[in-house]
Amino acid sequence: MKDFSIAMALVDYVPVLFFAAAALILQGDLYNKMCKGTYALFAAGSINVAVAGLLKATYKLLYAAGICDFTPLNDMFFPVQSIGFLLAGAGVLLMLVRKVNGGSCCCAVAAPVVWKGTFLFVGLMVAGLGCMDFGLSVLAARLKKKPAVILLVISFVCSLCMGYLSSQDFTQSFMNWLAQGINVVGQGTLFAAVFLLHKAGLKEMTWEK
Repeated sequence: MKDFSIAMALVDYVPVLFFAAAALILQGDLYNKMCKGTYALFAAGSINVAVAGLLKATYKLLYAAGICDFTPLNDMFFPVQSIGFLLAGAGVLLMLVRKVNGGSCCCAVAAPVVWKGTFLFVGLMVAGLGCMDFGLSVLAARLKKKPAVILLVISFVCSLCMGYLSSQDFTQSFMNWLAQGINVVGQGTLFAAVFLLHKAGLKEMTWEK
């Protein structure tokens, strides 16, 4: 038996909403800075992450409400989210590479390798999020928004904590509340950083400035 409650499941939607809002803002602001292939990577990746979180929260709600134990919603969380972060991070990183290379766009992506095991998925998630946060930090520095850089660092540290907690026993209520609290802070600071960049003119920013 898993110690889930309806309140816990509802709180799990909060970081999902934070991330989805941040992703939508970024998709609008970075559209004119990415080639089609790079933008497709970022958009697909960020959508994957949001969908994975939404399905996981829905799984908890269904379980807590006593409706059903729909395990596929829970089992697909790490694969979908980790690949999503990897694609989103690759998109932001390729955007920076394209700028450094004078506008050339190389968006070819190798066929995905099949992996098994939670640790490997956590590694992919951290690597992808690290690339995304690094790229956004570069943009924040360019826009002279140091608070955004600090918020991105906090968000990344929270994600590292989530990676560690993923190896713990999540059948306990305490571990779920702890993970959800850290996730709310992580996605909340990501949203705050993205909002600051948006207000600072990220959408209008050009590489020539």
